[in-house]
Formats: sequence, structure tokens, C-alpha cells
Amino acid sequence: MREVNRGRLGAAIAAAVILTAVCTPTAWAGIAPPDGSRETDTPPPKGDSTPDGTLSATAGGVVYDRSKNGSGPTAGPVAPVSNWTPPACWYAPKYTPAEFKAYVEPIWNADSTGASWDATQRDRYVNGKPYTNFNLDKADQGYWWDSYVNKSFPPGWDACDKPYFWVDKGAPPPADVPEAITPEILAKLAYAEIRVPTTQVTLKPDSTSKVNLPTWAWLDKADFHPVSVTATVPVLNISATTTATPVSLKLEPGTSDATLFPASGECPINADGSIGAPYQAGNADQTPPCGVTYLRATSGTPYNLKATITWKIHWTGTGTDGGDLPDGTFGHDQQITVQEIQAVNR
Repeated sequence: MREVNRGRLGAAIAAAVILTAVCTPTAWAGIAPPDGSRETDTPPPKGDSTPDGTLSATAGGVVYDRSKNGSGPTAGPVAPVSNWTPPACWYAPKYTPAEFKAYVEPIWNADSTGASWDATQRDRYVNGKPYTNFNLDKADQGYWWDSYVNKSFPPGWDACDKPYFWVDKGAPPPADVPEAITPEILAKLAYAEIRVPTTQVTLKPDSTSKVNLPTWAWLDKADFHPVSVTATVPVLNISATTTATPVSLKLEPGTSDATLFPASGECPINADGSIGAPYQAGNADQTPPCGVTYLRATSGTPYNLKATITWKIHWTGTGTDGGDLPDGTFGHDQQITVQEIQAVNR
């Protein structure tokens, strides 16, 4: 069980908030980011992620640069092709000595966690077993580290159950803390922030096709380009950039009564960055490099043609060439009405 933080402190925090509001109104405030602003002064600063992926402004808060990310109302996250999720928790700097003192003392003073337990905490962080007076004499030399949790991925939070620990600036975290923030962890957090645009595949014929008539499908290179997100912990001067690059298009015709081109339905990317080839006049009897031929007409309900882009995910980071993360996919559905070819007798 954590020595100071979640779990047992749930009941204590409510009482401590009341005490803090009367005695120390700034005790719960997070550390200001480099620009001097504060995201919140509401209790308590945990550094947890919010639904939009930002983190509260504590010492080791992660800052995201999404300026090269996909955008638009239909953009969305990629789905990893394997059973993979971003880190559920990690350790990073959270408090200066003064802020750590301001955070825990109201909890102890509320006396809601038990005198014996509070005394153990005072021994650890105040009485030299092993820390003395919250390390206030080392105010400019380091930070108190604590866990951050990703609220979107609660399974795995128990991996970060260590008590607060001190790390000097420039020193590595303890070797027994595998969840300590690294460029690779930042890369995985950035992966969760990747948004790719919904790609509308160009079809010819578009929304209405004919039985046994090939439907050509293609993507222009201008609509099909890499996106990236950079995650940084400014106080540690480490960062990682995760990039998603489109590599192929998979077509699923929405019915078994269809023939795909190629037969796998996987249309690879061309050398110029496009996929497939635009339909040209006179190509009606040719086989498209990427497309589908429907063998049966629709009856009231259109076929749901699903076009899924596979994105290759790669990262680079501070002091490392990085590596690959699991590929991701993002799909878009288009409805296709298929009609019988009408013969004309003269």
C-alpha cells in the first residue's frame, strides 16, 4: 500500500481539504509550468491525465505538442493491431520540498489516517529515516517523485505503489523503479495522443455501382501523409516524438458476393505516396490495382464498404534512435448501392 497518497488517504483528503482551506489556502496548488501559469489550484495535485490527454501542472507533468497531429472533426485515434495499451502509470518529479510539505502536513494534521501511521510518515520524511525535514535544505537540488496515472487505462495502476522518493537533479531515478519516466514511456504516451484523419477513399463509380462492373478505389498522396505527437517532461529535458505513417489500405466490401483487387483486399502504398490509381476514361474493362467488383445487386440496403488505413508507428527520443511501436488502424465506412445492368432493346 502507498505510504502517502491514494488508497488509505481517500477519507483523509476530504478532511484535509477543509483544514487546508482555512489554514493554508495554497497548500494544494500544483507547481507552475515554465510559463508561470497554473492549470489548477484545486485539491489535490495528482498529475493525472484528463480525457483530452493533458496533464495537471506539476513538476513532472507531460507537455504534448500536437501541432503535427491529424485534425478535423472526423480525426480519431488509431487502434493498435495487437493487444497493446499505453502505460497505465509512471513515475516523474511532482513536488518541490516546500510543496511536498504543504501537501502532506494537512493530511497528517487531520488525524484521519491514524496517529501511528502518521508518525511513521513523519519519521520517513521529517525525522531522518531516511529523509530530514522534507529535504527543504535541498530546495534547488531536486524533486520529490511520485506516480502519475492515466485515467483512461486503470488496469495496471497497482504497478506504481511505491512511496514518494527523492531524486537529485541530473541523477537517475532508483534502479528498482522500472516505471520511472523515460523517452520510451513518453513515446507510448504520445502514441495514445496520435489522431489520424478519416480518409475518404475516392471511388469510381462512387456511391452507385453496377453488378460485375469494377469499382476503382484510390487515395491521392496529398490526403495521405504522416502525423506525429511529441511528449516532453521539461524539468527533465527529455522528450519523444511518435510518428504514424500510412502504409496500406484494406478494403472490406460488406458482402461475400464480391471480388477484391488485389485478392487480399490490401492495397499497398505506391512509390509516390498514393494508393491505387485514379479511374480514367476507357478503363471500364480493366482490372483496377485497388478496388472491388460486386457480384450481386443490393436490395434496399446498401453495402457497407469499409476502408481501413494501416499506420506504421515509430518513435525517436532524447538520446536514442527509438524504435517501432505496434501498427495502428483507422477505418471509414462508405455505403455503396449496386444495381443490375439494364439491357436496352431496340
